[in-house]
Amino acid sequence: MPAIDFGGGHVRLRLDVAYDGTGFAGWASQSGQRTVAGVIEDALSTVFRVPVLVRAAGRTDAGVHASGQVAHVDVPVDALPHAYPRTPRPGDSEFGPLVHRLAKLLTEDVRVVAITRAAPGFDARFSALRRHYVYRLTTAPYGAEPHEARFVTAWPRGLDLDAMAAGARELLGLHDFAAFCRHRDGATTIRELQRLEFTRDGHRIEVHVSADAFCWNMVRSLVGALLAVGERRRDPAWCAALLTATRRSSDFAAAPARGLTLVGVDYPPDGELTARNLITRDVRTADEIG
Repeated sequence: MPAIDFGGGHVRLRLDVAYDGTGFAGWASQSGQRTVAGVIEDALSTVFRVPVLVRAAGRTDAGVHASGQVAHVDVPVDALPHAYPRTPRPGDSEFGPLVHRLAKLLTEDVRVVAITRAAPGFDARFSALRRHYVYRLTTAPYGAEPHEARFVTAWPRGLDLDAMAAGARELLGLHDFAAFCRHRDGATTIRELQRLEFTRDGHRIEVHVSADAFCWNMVRSLVGALLAVGERRRDPAWCAALLTATRRSSDFAAAPARGLTLVGVDYPPDGELTARNLITRDVRTADEIG
């Protein structure tokens, strides 16, 4: 396949990534901190013998996990041959050997599970239609079982899921979620929350959350507010009142990071990627909220 030049003599690659976020200070590279992007960039830079930057669909917070993260990296055209083995094995995909090599370079808590050439117009962040998260918790009196303790939040009190579901319905749709987002200069807090549902299996509760995008700390804050409702410390209608706030509310705490996992990212067909980029980059304003 001919190289697709994304400008400046670079080829864009799509990475599908999974990680246990426990030992990371989040996704985004930070000086002096161990981050998911940082360790992947180091490994790829070793392979390609040039510095590279990795951009993701969702910049997860410290301690948050992913089973369906999507990222992209722009590799100089003349560095791309370093990804190929001297003797290709029959049946290997183009970047199968690179996936295998990264498995040896990366620590066990992060995996690049697939690498493909990106379609024209693909941007891991700006091409995305929606992101999907699952928050897992348990109300078992003994807490989370040891094999899942890094990924499930132990909640010591009972929860009224009917009340939580009623509160969740108040939050669906296009709103300003400022009450649920940590402030970031220049960032909009207007988002379209498309799914906020609960499932229960015995003591195990999962919160399924989907939106076109999420602002900083938003998913954990949504869950934290609903936990206050589930404990009957707040009424479900209180959730709707939070949507009138213009700053992060101090009336509830965000749920712990360990229970949260980014499980998937949706993208449009290849022919619609460029148009999607333009829509996403157009910053929303309060005038759009009906």
